[in-house]
Amino acid sequence: MISVRLSKELEEKIELLSKQENVTKSDIIKEALREYVINHEKNCNPYDLGKELFGKNGSGEGNLSESYKKKVREKINEKMSH
Repeated sequence: MISVRLSKELEEKIELLSKQENVTKSDIIKEALREYVINHEKNCNPYDLGKELFGKNGSGEGNLSESYKKKVREKINEKMSH
């Protein structure tokens, strides 16, 4: 649950809309937030939407493409020492 403080003016406008549209104030606020998120996502490019996930498939490490030679060398050295 999220609590939000609204200005008196905005609260009065939402109250009026609620009565005019015969919907709850919560429904008005939820719809407004849903539209805000949708508009925000439309303005983001695909990279921005998924950047937290890129490069972390399986290992959880985001630098494997940069450090793969070092990792391979370590694995080979590890196998040679056994």
